[in-house]
Amino acid sequence: MQSARLSYPDAVRQAGVEYLHGHRVADPYRWLEDPADPRTQAWQSAQDELWLTQAAALPGRYRFRARVAALSDVETTGTPTWRGSRQFVLRRSAGQEHPVLSTGDGRILIDPMRLDPSGLTTLDRWQPSPDGRLVAFQVSQGNEESVLWVLDVDTAEVVDGPIDRCRYLPVAWRADGRSFYFVRSRRLYLHRLGELDDVQVLAGEAAYGLEISADCRWLTISAVVADRNDLWVIDLNRPDFVPVVAQEQVDARTALAVGPDGRLYIATTLGAPSGRICVGDPHNPGHEQWRELVAEEAGAPLSQLAVLDGMLLVGRMRHALSELTAYDAQTGERLHSVPLPGPGTVADLSTRPEGGHEAWFTYTDSVTPPTVYRYDARMLRVTPWASEPDPGPRIDTRQISYRSFDGTPIRMVVLARKAKREPRPTLLYGYGGFGLSLTPTYSSFALAWVEAGGVFVTANLRGGGEQGDQWHRAGTLDGKQNAIDDYLAAAETLIADGWTTPAQLAICGESNGGLLVGAALTQRPELFAAAVCSAPLLDMVRYQQSGLGASWVGEYGSAQDPEQFEALLGYSPYHRVARVDYPAVLFTVFGADSRVDPLHARKMCAALQHATTGSRPILLRYERDAGHLPAGVSRGVGLAADLLGFLSFHTGLTP
Repeated sequence: MQSARLSYPDAVRQAGVEYLHGHRVADPYRWLEDPADPRTQAWQSAQDELWLTQAAALPGRYRFRARVAALSDVETTGTPTWRGSRQFVLRRSAGQEHPVLSTGDGRILIDPMRLDPSGLTTLDRWQPSPDGRLVAFQVSQGNEESVLWVLDVDTAEVVDGPIDRCRYLPVAWRADGRSFYFVRSRRLYLHRLGELDDVQVLAGEAAYGLEISADCRWLTISAVVADRNDLWVIDLNRPDFVPVVAQEQVDARTALAVGPDGRLYIATTLGAPSGRICVGDPHNPGHEQWRELVAEEAGAPLSQLAVLDGMLLVGRMRHALSELTAYDAQTGERLHSVPLPGPGTVADLSTRPEGGHEAWFTYTDSVTPPTVYRYDARMLRVTPWASEPDPGPRIDTRQISYRSFDGTPIRMVVLARKAKREPRPTLLYGYGGFGLSLTPTYSSFALAWVEAGGVFVTANLRGGGEQGDQWHRAGTLDGKQNAIDDYLAAAETLIADGWTTPAQLAICGESNGGLLVGAALTQRPELFAAAVCSAPLLDMVRYQQSGLGASWVGEYGSAQDPEQFEALLGYSPYHRVARVDYPAVLFTVFGADSRVDPLHARKMCAALQHATTGSRPILLRYERDAGHLPAGVSRGVGLAADLLGFLSFHTGLTP
């Protein structure tokens, strides 16, 4: 819809070429990798000015801002956590920028806006001590580099910290309530309150997870290695810290927890790609000793597990929709299905530490904000816990099955104001990586688009977790093109079935989803009118050398490996840019992003601005003090309004 080609900021194309594994690899904009280079800074300033000029002319931008703000102004409450006699709840009321941590009686303990009125500080994780007297909590300012502190619940005063470099990592309190295990910089430490020197208890370089039993006797340690994890169990009643192997060098993903009945409960993909439940003895936790209790259900991967008195609650996903089923804890016999509010997503299943007959979970779907429900196992009844859910907008939701290019059946969910198939501006969203499942969720971004008359589509691609471990692996390493093909096949299906046209179809995704968008628009640019590519990976030859790229080799592969390099170069968006008419493209990046460096978007933006033969704009939206994840509601609203304004203008949607 742009009539004249824009004049883009100057970006020198250098002649630098590398020969890697027999391939000639050009990288004309490598100089844009350095944010401190005066040329990069001048180029970025010019891109900022270009975006602001273009954004000001988007006719639907302010209308979308108002509607997204209204749809975002809802109350959300987390499931309750009990420690000792105290209850803790994370809650965000309408009008608040961030959720706040409070006690069950409503007394506020941690409010990020009180810590930092700028709104950039977020509460990342929190964990009460066994007696509920203290809370270990982690906060970060934009960059996700969390700092850990300890709060006295009675006085609401900070009594310990800071401990830096904790980055969303777990804390496991010991029984004394005065010490805890924590992870920092991929090492495990013991911290005693008031002491400056922490004791390193595990030195291996790994992404560790921690789980402590309700009686604080058993500590479970998980170390993620690519598509599997190693597991150890430690009896903290022993005077020495001796990890006992539960699973090591085994090609499976497994979670362990010691229940209130003293048994070891295991959720594992070992011998079951969709997951099964086993039990064992924490004194002898080796996987050879596990006994299957609840068998795998093919195509319905495990998602939740909770232990009640004599009962297990097992959550599964089937076709990306949640199920919750009760089983006898001794025999594994299926007892009944737990009634859910609708076809949606169940998350954050929680119980009291001692077990009992109650469980809590959050439920959400495409029009329902996350709402907490209480399940009473004695009455076999599910009721809203904190408040009744607000009725959302009335829209039509349908799940459509289609086939990818190799014949694999894929599903996508279509949201529209009316079910009739007629060509309309359509927004196709995808991710397809890291085993992440795209399940129904409340999104003010999607709802604002649909209310304005558009169609919003979410595709469940290979690389995700919607159908279990094998589904994930089918979209990783040399199979990454499968996820891209699934996405392109979704676009072709929407066009062929009459939902939209290439002149009305847009794509969007962030992070790994930004990689997906970059690959789609460089492989099939003629399919799309517009694209939003947020916090993306785009140079897959050098992705390992910045951000957290080195930790993603298990997902994408390594450019140092000749065979994996072939696959990476084959779909790397930056290296596929050619002289064609590209869709309108908006890159959104964040200066404090510690996961994906903005260099990817800078280089890709310069390459597309140079290469496109058409008049549709290639733009870059840059937030200097924001991180990979949104910090505060108002910033999220502003970003959503800009994206929707851009996409609506270039697909012909009139709000």
